[in-house]
Amino acid sequence: MKPPMTQETPAVRFGIVLLPNFTLTAFSGLVDMLRLASDEGDKSRPLRCSWKIVGESLAPVRASCGIQIAPWETFGSPSQFDYIVVVGGLLHSGPEPGKATLDFIRAAGQTEATLVGVCTGTFALTRAGVMSGHRICVSWFHYWDFLDQFPTTDPDLLLADRLYVIDRRRITCSGGRASIDVGAAILMRHIDPSIVQKALRILQVDEPHKANAPQPHPPGLAPSAHPKIKRAILLMEQHLSAALTVDELAGKLDMSVRQLERLFKSETGSTPQAYAKAMRMRVAAWMLTHSDKTVSAIASSCGFSDASHMGREFRHAFGVSPGAYRAGGATQAAGADYSELFPSRTEFY
Repeated sequence: MKPPMTQETPAVRFGIVLLPNFTLTAFSGLVDMLRLASDEGDKSRPLRCSWKIVGESLAPVRASCGIQIAPWETFGSPSQFDYIVVVGGLLHSGPEPGKATLDFIRAAGQTEATLVGVCTGTFALTRAGVMSGHRICVSWFHYWDFLDQFPTTDPDLLLADRLYVIDRRRITCSGGRASIDVGAAILMRHIDPSIVQKALRILQVDEPHKANAPQPHPPGLAPSAHPKIKRAILLMEQHLSAALTVDELAGKLDMSVRQLERLFKSETGSTPQAYAKAMRMRVAAWMLTHSDKTVSAIASSCGFSDASHMGREFRHAFGVSPGAYRAGGATQAAGADYSELFPSRTEFY
């Protein structure tokens, strides 16, 4: 932990790279955090920290909402920055990061700078090859997109149950409002915490979320549910095809099995095992009516040993066979609407 900044301490230097169709909220939350903590009052002078928007050219970069922001400088030496922040957004619209951008990220990975991936900026860091051996945080919404693009990723290093992850000189953030939390966490390393807290208050944020705070609560779960139960359900959702054992789930949450089972029962009225099985059944039912995959393929995707195993569980849950459920034209089993949550997706690993 670095000491609080004094008047003689150099400003903390940030280089910000905006990818095509970046998310404006993720960018503005971070940069306003830097701006408000950098100066007294409302003068916005880059005193305690400085920031530059850099890019392949000075041509404006379009945000996903249509607003355009022009880089201030073209890429130079990444060693001029203490932190290099890559802000992403839409994955399937517009151009991919260019060669010059990926080369700049690779060069930055060879310096003492800390690389920060915000929203799908994490995808660009991974594509540039600078995340090997590091834990990676992505949004629950892009978890399976990440596995599609980077299928060799170690699943134990890919996290979508929390807001952000700090792993040595790599910081990855799920995006949205969490960029404010990341900005605050970074600045706490260098600036008096009272100054950071004041900046948060100006942004109408009572307290920054810690890194292990859960991403937004899954459908069907009360917003007031315990944070570890929210994370547990997110983890279940992300391991449909290879269900975590209760021991594995408890380990990922830094809890004992007994603690997890008691807390899960009090928060949901169910055991972790029963909740996970019900989730797999809902997804299987949704896939039967939203894809042309065979029952065997759906069984595999949803973590059942085979089609017969899924058939037995399906009849117990819904009173009909998977084939009859599909033929009957059912539209949605009780629970989340996966068409809305994951448009066009029919694969859940």
